[in-house]
Amino acid sequence: MLKVKAGQRDAMGLLFERYHRRLFGFFYQLSGQAEPSEDLVQTTFYRMLKYANTYKGEGEFITWMFHLARNVWADHYKKQKRLPTEEVSESTTVEERGGETADDQLAQLRKAIRFLNPERKEVLLLSRYQGLRYREIAELLNCSEANVKIRVFRAIQDLRKIFRQLEKQQL
Repeated sequence: MLKVKAGQRDAMGLLFERYHRRLFGFFYQLSGQAEPSEDLVQTTFYRMLKYANTYKGEGEFITWMFHLARNVWADHYKKQKRLPTEEVSESTTVEERGGETADDQLAQLRKAIRFLNPERKEVLLLSRYQGLRYREIAELLNCSEANVKIRVFRAIQDLRKIFRQLEKQQL
């Protein structure tokens, strides 16, 4: 990113190759939709170019990148005037249980993640799926590491409850 900041715009291609899948996964897990996720990745890289002068080279690049990605996410859904949230209800359809495999459980977990509130989903995705350290997430969210640990713990608790509710609906 320091090369991009210095005017070597072709270095942006390398950054795209390294991080576009990771950003897509982040947006896809938040929205559950591929097409808007692709657009949000493009918007994030556009903003990286636009705001390259704000990158100081201090701290982790990934933290700065996800800071931009979070802003892109917030701006996108402000325009939509809604955040995608779902409620777990008895009307939620779930496939028959049968012989449940690890793939079935993974699909069930992904479904449960969709039901988390947006703030808890975000912190869980950053810590568990994107592999950011608590220190990086704290910097990103402008809070303490202890607060991030609490948020992740609560997100996991909520996820566990939702997962169990979905399991009960299958029985």
